[in-house]
Amino acid sequence: MPANRAEETQKRHDGRVRQSGYEQFQKALLDGRLRPGQLVSQRDLVAMLVLSIGALRELLPRLESEGLINVLPQRGIQIPAIDLPMIRDAFQMRAALEREAVLNAVRTMPDAVIREQLELHRDVLAQVKADPSEAVLARGQEIDTGFHALLIAATKNELILSAYDINSIRIRLIKLDRIRLSPVTLPAAFADHIAVIEAL
Repeated sequence: MPANRAEETQKRHDGRVRQSGYEQFQKALLDGRLRPGQLVSQRDLVAMLVLSIGALRELLPRLESEGLINVLPQRGIQIPAIDLPMIRDAFQMRAALEREAVLNAVRTMPDAVIREQLELHRDVLAQVKADPSEAVLARGQEIDTGFHALLIAATKNELILSAYDINSIRIRLIKLDRIRLSPVTLPAAFADHIAVIEAL
């Protein structure tokens, strides 16, 4: 195999390893193995993410640039704590991205998709009023997340999609740690969604 082909193959392999490590890191955040404010070592992350130390060191700058970790010299790697500035910034970022998304959705979202979203939202609202069980609230959370992702997908803009994906990790962490949909908050959130859907 020529040297340049071998190098290309190695680069593709390295890229897949880094992406897999990134996905494993996200999973560890979302399933609670990594908690906001937690301090971990590189050795801890190598074991948790099943990466080589070299692959982890290549991944750390990306995680740090996306605000998912803070590298503290001589101390380790800290998962950022969820505080009011983070909550404000994450939701403000989502709102800014979704303003553009709604403008695109008005022009491009098929009527059938709009009707389906309206039906899903109304159905969950009715279920919450009748029986606000954990299963219904979990379904509501799923629909909430899906609705926001659907709006963003309407932009078909890779930069917006990438920024949204990074920010959505923060939003999910915030929801896991601080802000969950409840029988009180879900109706208000879904009323906002329905207003947007009906305007589409």
